[in-house]
Amino acid sequence: MEKKKLKEQIQLPETKDHGFKIGDLAVYPAHGVGRIESIELRMINGETHEFYIMKILENNMVIMIPTRNIKSVGLRDIIDKDEIPDVYEVMKSTDKDAIPESQTWNRRYREYMDKIKTGSLYDVAAVFRDLSLLKLSKDLSFGERKLYDTAQILLVKELSTAKNTDEATIESELESIFLSVTTNN
Repeated sequence: MEKKKLKEQIQLPETKDHGFKIGDLAVYPAHGVGRIESIELRMINGETHEFYIMKILENNMVIMIPTRNIKSVGLRDIIDKDEIPDVYEVMKSTDKDAIPESQTWNRRYREYMDKIKTGSLYDVAAVFRDLSLLKLSKDLSFGERKLYDTAQILLVKELSTAKNTDEATIESELESIFLSVTTNN
């Protein structure tokens, strides 16, 4: 009987005020854009806790996020459309000395991973920019290639959602921004 109670899920009404509502899109750091599928109560260790059940759009992964922890885990709204030019400015700014070519790949990897984990699209854009530029001068390690792909996926998904456009359009915008950056240097 007790085990059955632990697994019991209670669907909360959609009208209850939580930072997010069912159907809202939000960004979970390092995983990207997801949709709040439900808000549920779960019994854990004899205590009732409230969770957002979020499905990541990119890979359909389902994440349970305690509603009381949304700030500490970095769950946030998608950037506003008027912030997109600022993200593009991050992509355009190239301080060649900021790209630590002389650092070992694993130290760069840790620094870039820390930036991605912040959940800030500006940090993700900086990682994508730095790895794109680094890729021009040397081969990326396996870990760096994975980070590059992750940063690109996170950027494209959130920007396309914010602009309400398809991902191919955003990919071509990023390519043209990066092309203009490399031809101007």
